[in-house]
Amino acid sequence: MRTARLSDMKRGWFIGDFTPSLYKTDACEVAVKKYVAGEHEAKHYHLVAEEYTVIISGEVKMFGNVYKAGDIIICERGDATDFTAITDAVNVVVKIPGAKNDKYVMEED
Repeated sequence: MRTARLSDMKRGWFIGDFTPSLYKTDACEVAVKKYVAGEHEAKHYHLVAEEYTVIISGEVKMFGNVYKAGDIIICERGDATDFTAITDAVNVVVKIPGAKNDKYVMEED
């Protein structure tokens, strides 16, 4: 048996082809992301990976819509969205496949 701490991971990412990682693979990437109300990520998209975001707690805004605990947002390849935590929030994010340098940030409108 092994144990680890999420706080030791980079921005919540704990499975994937990066360091640190609890399981090194390029098949997928998995993170538990914690946000404080008002935190924002710039509009971006992926050309290789699809990204699945599960809202565990709180409310967030993506694709111009508000999502809450229990919602799952599927970002297909090429879908562009920004992200704003409306309240403190916790999300689980899965990217399939794991793909280095596959985040393309767009200029804000």
